Parts: sequence; C-alpha cells; structure tokens
Amino acid sequence: MNNILETHNVVKEYAGHTALNNVSIEVPKGSIFGLLGPNGAGKTTLIRIINQITMPDSGTVLLNGEPLKESHRSLIGYLPEERGLYRKMKVGEQCLYLAQLKGMSYKDAMSKLKYWFEKFEITAWWDKKVEELSKGMAQKIQFIVTVLHEPELLILDEPFSGFDPINTNLIKAEIKRMNKAGTTIIFSTHNMSSVEEICQDIALINHSKKILSGTVRDVKNDFKANEYEIEFKGGLLKFTNALWTGATLLSSVELEKEHFITTIKIGGNSTPNDVLSNIIPHVQVTGLKEVLPSMNDIFIQAVSKTTHSQNA
Repeated sequence: MNNILETHNVVKEYAGHTALNNVSIEVPKGSIFGLLGPNGAGKTTLIRIINQITMPDSGTVLLNGEPLKESHRSLIGYLPEERGLYRKMKVGEQCLYLAQLKGMSYKDAMSKLKYWFEKFEITAWWDKKVEELSKGMAQKIQFIVTVLHEPELLILDEPFSGFDPINTNLIKAEIKRMNKAGTTIIFSTHNMSSVEEICQDIALINHSKKILSGTVRDVKNDFKANEYEIEFKGGLLKFTNALWTGATLLSSVELEKEHFITTIKIGGNSTPNDVLSNIIPHVQVTGLKEVLPSMNDIFIQAVSKTTHSQNA
C-alpha cells in the first residue's frame, strides 16, 4: 500500500511521563485517517511530532518515504484544537500574513483568499478584528488559513469544535471535497459519529500505546458479536420457540400487531441460514441484517479493556 505518512516505534517522554510508547501507524495516501483516543492518550504529542513542533526521543517518521525534514512543512496543513489567531489583528491582514508564512506569494494568497471568503460568504469580515468574531467565525478563518496553501497532508484536530450543525456540515463537505481531489487527511476527534461518516482508516491510541488500527470495516468486523436483526410477521412466542438452541433473543420491538423487529445472538456452530431454516416454517421473515458495532461502542470497549489492564 502507498502510504503518505508512516511512524515507526515512536517514543516520546516528558519528565518521566511516557507520552508515546513505540507507536507505529501507516496513513494511506488519499485516505481520511481517524486518529482516535481519550484525552491524554498521546494523540496531540504524535501530531506535534509530525508537524516538527517537537522531536521524538526515538523512532522514525516518514513523509512520502523520506525522514521528516524542514522542507516538508510546506506540504502539511495543521488545524490545532487550541486556536491561534491574533485577536487584535484584522482578519484579512492576518490571513495574508499566515499565508505568506507558508510560502505563498501575496498575489496567490489574495486570489485564494478571495475564493474562500466568497465561498464561505464572509467577505464582510475582511476588515474586522478577530476579537470581534464569534468562536465559530474565528474557526472558519483558521480553517481557511490551514487549507489555503493546498497541502498534501491536512491534519485536523477536533475541527468541528465551536461549530453549529450547519457550519459543521459545511466544513465536513469541504473535507470530503478536498479528499476527493487528492488531499490526505488525518482527523483527530472524540466524535465517533463523524469517524463513521468520513473515515476509511483509523488508529486508536490509549495510555501512550496504539491499541488497534485498520480500516473502519475491518475493525468493525473484528468487534462484531454474531448478532443479527430479524424483522418478521407472526407470533413472537412462535418465533422464540423456533430459535431453539441455535440463537438467543436479545430484544424485540412490536412495530404493529404481530409485526416485530428483533435482535438475536447466534451461538455455537449455528449460522444465519440455520436460524432461518428453523423460523421460516413458523413466521414470515421480511428482513435480516448483521448488527455491526458502532465506532462509539468499539472505542469504549477497547479503551476500557486497555485501561483495566493498565490499572490491574
């Protein structure tokens, strides 16, 4: 697989505290990669190392197959969770300043800022001071500054913080559009529903260690519990009796008279076909689908397990 970013056995310690303990991740080129973990897990430390804000004590970080170097800074865009705009500066003046720090010419920066300000319908903010803006407005400005130089790798740390649902969807649409155009995105968040919606690959860090990684599909398959949702018409007692020993009824909801949606857990060596063979003579099956765990369920389960092991 062609990876834009790789970290190999990265270790970082601060005054006796291990922030990262042999963390290795691979970010496929062109992916939206979820970097997940509870507060204090080590995510921000890893992001700071990728951005060359700090250096690892040991281990290597490769960008496009090369060890990180100064020239790589221009290939990366970083939106930190803690926003860093100068509150007394005017919005337009600040955007131009930050764009030129990224190596953009004044002319190119002006052209692209005009495009983004019109797109986000914020041209009236150009001469306002940052301190006059709401948190969500300032967030939009920082997002624009982060993506203005069209980085190959875009790192977003809690990018929806401070946004209402409308602006969250606006930014989400831009993330998807940029990814479709070829930008690789590392998306660090606690919002598991956003991970479900936009990420293809993930890594989960807890207590300074990577505890799981892979595609969202593969991770979900690894955590599935052999549970299925069955919709049927007929008597619930007949259905339950027909399950016999091959499956256990976990829940049932009656949609209307003798029309149910149930969740079952298949046990032993039984298969969905075996269960269907048992129940079809007794009820009318109208739907069957496998129940996969949500990313939120997986996050809680994996973090709880490693935290318990850590404290044992």
